[in-house]
Amino acid sequence: MKKLLLLTALLLTPLFASANECPDVLKFMKRKLNSQDTVNMCSEYKGKTLLIVNTASYCGFTPQFEGLESLYSQYKDQGFVVLGFPSHDFNQEDKDEGKTAELCELTYGVKFPMFEAIAVRGDDADPLYRMLAKKSGTTPKWNFYKYLVDKNGNVVDAYSSRTKPTDKDFVKDIEKALAI
Repeated sequence: MKKLLLLTALLLTPLFASANECPDVLKFMKRKLNSQDTVNMCSEYKGKTLLIVNTASYCGFTPQFEGLESLYSQYKDQGFVVLGFPSHDFNQEDKDEGKTAELCELTYGVKFPMFEAIAVRGDDADPLYRMLAKKSGTTPKWNFYKYLVDKNGNVVDAYSSRTKPTDKDFVKDIEKALAI
């Protein structure tokens, strides 16, 4: 009987261990925008549905901040989080993080987490964005490119800058990811 219990425990251990592991897409530490505080992505966002967006302050798509904040407000109690990453890759982001933070918070009322500016494509791409590109098969073509990540850390889909936060199919995809 003891041997059977030991064998069962040994066989089940990998299942429980993998359930507690952090998804690859969350194995990063990121610095908050205009702050020295860092966030352990795994401990903060594991088990949540994420929308990861590269943002810019001086872009024709910048007004999407309002819609992204609205999505975050509407679904955050269901485990949904928008994560914003300013990027200079398309030459439309302020080099001063204080100005970026001011625009997000004061102009657009952003309360979802915003992080330090990073590269999102090319050889200098941040490891998070390299992973998102690998898992989705696509890199950001412009600012406000969106990656939807389910509760298990799987990239569900990537969405172009032209996909508005109010797009009905996009919202349906978020709701499906939340239901998983």
